[in-house]
Amino acid sequence: MPDWSRIGSFMDFCAAYYTTQLVRCAAFSFVLIGLIMLLRKALFSERTFLRGLLWSSFLLIPFLGKLKLFYENAAVLRMTWRVTHGTMTCLWADRIYMAGIFVTAVCIFGKRLRFRKSVAGMERVSLDNVVVSVTDMNVTPFTVGLFAPKIVIPKVMLESYSREELKSVIQHERTHIRLGHLWFGLAWDILRCLLWVNPFLTIFQKQFQADLEDICDRVCIQNSGRTAHEYGLVLLKTLKLLRSGTEGTPPAVTYAGEKEFADMKRRMGEIAGFRPYQKKICVGMAAIASLIIVVMLLAVHTHSYARCNKNEDILVYEYDSEGNAGILDYGSSIHQIISYDDSYVYVDREAFEDFLDKNNADGDIFIVFGDFYKLPGFSSGGESCPYETGSDAGVVQIPYQRQTNDWMATLFKIL
Repeated sequence: MPDWSRIGSFMDFCAAYYTTQLVRCAAFSFVLIGLIMLLRKALFSERTFLRGLLWSSFLLIPFLGKLKLFYENAAVLRMTWRVTHGTMTCLWADRIYMAGIFVTAVCIFGKRLRFRKSVAGMERVSLDNVVVSVTDMNVTPFTVGLFAPKIVIPKVMLESYSREELKSVIQHERTHIRLGHLWFGLAWDILRCLLWVNPFLTIFQKQFQADLEDICDRVCIQNSGRTAHEYGLVLLKTLKLLRSGTEGTPPAVTYAGEKEFADMKRRMGEIAGFRPYQKKICVGMAAIASLIIVVMLLAVHTHSYARCNKNEDILVYEYDSEGNAGILDYGSSIHQIISYDDSYVYVDREAFEDFLDKNNADGDIFIVFGDFYKLPGFSSGGESCPYETGSDAGVVQIPYQRQTNDWMATLFKIL
C-alpha cells in the first residue's frame, strides 16, 4: 500500500515550492503589463510591429521566480520576505493557488476542446485547393488548431463573397498560421493559468489579440498586391453581413478574430493608415527582439538558483524525551567539528561534546548532512546518523548508508 501521508506531504511541498515562484512571477507581470500598455499608447501607437514585439517580453516572466535577488539582495528581501514566508509556511494558501491554476485551466482549455469538437463536426469545402470548415454561426472567419489548423468561414460569406474576396479571407487566416499567432495565443492562455491572480492578463487579452490582428492585416495587404482600400472593403462587407449579438456563438479560444463592431472599426482605421513597409527591416527587428529575449533568458538563468543545488550545511538535531526535534546548529562553525565522506561521518569528540554541553543537549542527537535544495528553505534528500556519547576516540567514525531508493527525493530533483 502506498504511504499516502508521505505522498500528501510531498504534494504540499511541491505546492509551496511552485506557489512561491509563481507569486513572484505574478508580481513581475503586474509591472510588465502596465509598462506595455503605457508604451503602446505613448511611444508605439503608430508602430504596429513594435507594439506586437512588446508582448514577447512576457516570455521572461515564467522564469523569474528563482532569481537569487529574492534572497541575496537586502532591499528586495525586505520587500518580499513576508510573501515568501507566507507561501513557504501557509499550506492552505499554496493549495488555493494550485486549485486556482486547475480551475482556470479547466475553464480556458475546456472551451478550447469544446470549440475544437464543434469545428470537427462542421461541413468542409475546398476553396482554391484549401479545405475550410463552414459554420452556420454569424462569426468572423477564424482558425482553430495548432498542428493541423482548420480555417472556419461562416456560410453567409460563402454565399455572398466573390472568389477573390474569399481568397483574401483565406489568405488572412493562413497568415495568422504562418506568423505563429495560434501558438502565441496558446502561450498567453498558459500564462493566464499559471498567473491567474493577475486579472489584467485576461482584461488586456483583447489588446494582445488586436496587435496580432493589426500585424496580420498589414502583412496581408503588402503581400496581396491589393490596395488598402480594396482590403478594407472586404472587411467592411464582413461588418455588414454579420449581425452583432448573435446568441449561441461560442467564444473564440484560439484566435477567432474580433467579435465586436468596435474592433472592426478600429481595424478599418488601421487599414486606412496603411503605409508600405520594408520586409527586411521588420525581419531585422524580429531578429533583434529574439536575440534580446535570448540574452535576457541567459542572464536570468545565470542569476537564478539551479534546478538542484548541493547543500553544504551540516545540521545537528536534538530529540527530547517527547520526540520533539530542535536544531542545535547549522552554521559554518560546525564544519570545523564534523566532516563526512561516502561511508563515514567524522566527529571531533571533545569539541563536539563540549558543543553539546554548551547547548544543554541531553536528548538523542542526530547529524543531518549531504542534502540538496531547490531554493533556500526547500531542501530534501539528506543523510543522517545518530551520535552516541561514551567513545574514547579522538575522532569518532560513524558509519552510514546512503539512501539510493528514495523516489520522492529523485522526483523532486528533476521537477
